[in-house]
Amino acid sequence: MIYTIRVTSGQEKILSEILMKKARAEKLSIYSIVHVENVKGYLFVESDDENTLVKLIQKVKHVKGFLKQPVTLAEIEKLVKAEKQPALIIESGDTVEMTSGPFKGERAKVLKIDEAKDEITVELIEVAVPIPVTVKSKTVRLFQKAGQDE
Repeated sequence: MIYTIRVTSGQEKILSEILMKKARAEKLSIYSIVHVENVKGYLFVESDDENTLVKLIQKVKHVKGFLKQPVTLAEIEKLVKAEKQPALIIESGDTVEMTSGPFKGERAKVLKIDEAKDEITVELIEVAVPIPVTVKSKTVRLFQKAGQDE
């Protein structure tokens, strides 16, 4: 049976390690503990029965409780499947605006895009000496497409 444990959001990874250590130390029949990145505040635990789960989570800080209804493997598979990210709309030659970091608010021209690392190499426009800077694609937003006039 796979049960869902409610935990403090942001503590999922740490708690999964703590619970695995406790399960091994007390020789509980816990088969797996899963922390799904995009599901905040919950851990999935595979165990024989509800009583074993109760023993596992007793007196563990940041554990808020568990859901009585077991979940199916199909439901967890839906959560685990990686959704394809939308295609990057920024291309080489485009003008972007920096949204965070030391260059926040600055405009730059895109030189190169590395989709594997999710990085963009840009050249700042309004600086005395243009220097290529590599930033994460999340820290820029499209300001103007290449070839369009202002």
